[in-house]
Amino acid sequence: MAVILAIPLALTAPTTAASAAVPPDISLTAVKAHLTQLQSIATANGGNRAHGRPGYLASVNYVRGLLDGAGFTTTLQPFTYSGATGYNLIADWPGGDPNDVLMVGGHLDSVTVGPGINDNGSGSAAILETALEVSRQALAPTKHLRFAWWGAEELGLRGSQYYVNNLPAAERARIKGYLNFDMVGSSNPGYFLYDGDNSDGTGSGPGPAGSAQLEATLQSYFSSIGVPTRGTDFDGRSDYGPFISVGIPAGGTFTGAEGIKSSAQATLWGGTAGQAFDPCYHRACDTTSNVNDTALNRNADAIAYSVWTIATGTPPTQPTTVYSDTFETATGWTVNPGGTDTATLGAWERGDPAATTSSGAKQLGTTVSGTNDLVTGRLAGTAAGDYDLDGGTTSVRSPAITLPTGTLNLSFSWYLAHGSNASSADFLRVRVVGSTTTQVFQQLGAASNRNGAWATATANLSAFAGQSVRILIEAGDASGASLVEAGIDDVKITR
Repeated sequence: MAVILAIPLALTAPTTAASAAVPPDISLTAVKAHLTQLQSIATANGGNRAHGRPGYLASVNYVRGLLDGAGFTTTLQPFTYSGATGYNLIADWPGGDPNDVLMVGGHLDSVTVGPGINDNGSGSAAILETALEVSRQALAPTKHLRFAWWGAEELGLRGSQYYVNNLPAAERARIKGYLNFDMVGSSNPGYFLYDGDNSDGTGSGPGPAGSAQLEATLQSYFSSIGVPTRGTDFDGRSDYGPFISVGIPAGGTFTGAEGIKSSAQATLWGGTAGQAFDPCYHRACDTTSNVNDTALNRNADAIAYSVWTIATGTPPTQPTTVYSDTFETATGWTVNPGGTDTATLGAWERGDPAATTSSGAKQLGTTVSGTNDLVTGRLAGTAAGDYDLDGGTTSVRSPAITLPTGTLNLSFSWYLAHGSNASSADFLRVRVVGSTTTQVFQQLGAASNRNGAWATATANLSAFAGQSVRILIEAGDASGASLVEAGIDDVKITR
């Protein structure tokens, strides 16, 4: 007999309501701890967490135990497929309008050949930590919040299809939106949003009415941290499929599977062109080593942002710029502020950079905006190595920046280019110096050719709220006679 799930109408909201207007910063450490647990479960159960296998039920029990302890009402929905029993785990948070439900879900099962840590431990863990944060903050949403972990997605969306098929029409009508998160930590990531309004003009077309609003909410988050996104079609490959088929608006994020990252996408997001977004997709190597921390952290925060924004009825807010510098004019950055730089050539300078090439682009002659950027030796010379960074390290420091209170994010554009004679001793790094010093970004060199391509980096600076800070940017050619070039542009702090 099908298990029919209804919203528990008798539940009451928590007595202490958190501020609905401030989505939390989800702990990357906590999300990765869940991934470690899922990896351990797979390792102890034949190397996978697949439908009908003991590793899947152990995964469900792990997630359910945490949710039960956090005050959720959980329901285990069994179903049978291919002669084996699978389970959907549904978790309802008390309160909210029972006729206005926001669902957030992703599949918990893996393929049989591996532990499925990116696909889809990453989405499952990020959703779980968001749900636990709902409990910690005693969120009192205006919508009713429901979280779901689906079984047997890898066998054709079997769990989510079973759930939707067995909901009476009245129950379906209560679900006003479904957010799906499947593979949000791919090791060579892209930043894709399900294309609710078909703005990319390709593929399967827009989702049901309301999907565009879900996409816009997620877009507003990524815009706030300076990360460009692109649309991905509702092509039926994940658990939004059964929802949109019955007219329920859907949205979500995705960092890529077996598709190959193009050169244009590598320029947009960094990473490796010509390589799969997830080289371990549906393979045994999809372990905890197959996750990009930056992508996982950004997407976990995007999940929380969308839950807080949509479930509380708070319109997406655009960030306020606290500080920005496009380097078109001199604003008080200081080269070698500590008097400790050792580079003999190619020190940081603000200016109009000349392009250089050596087995591909090295110093970029184009900036992200305007004419100038920060660059290591802006001239070209006769040969590519005439003005590149040589002989040690160079540093440049911003003027003092007074930060307000609140949630603060730093974003900047960057590139590090080098020849095959480089090594991991070469680097580009960014530190924030306040009452403490924190390294917020680092890109190391390697013994391989790396062409220059602008990428965007972000970092949360909320720990420095209320302080006066400076941004310290360092680059190093520390591996001998290697060709190293670096650039920085469009530094911004938003609240």
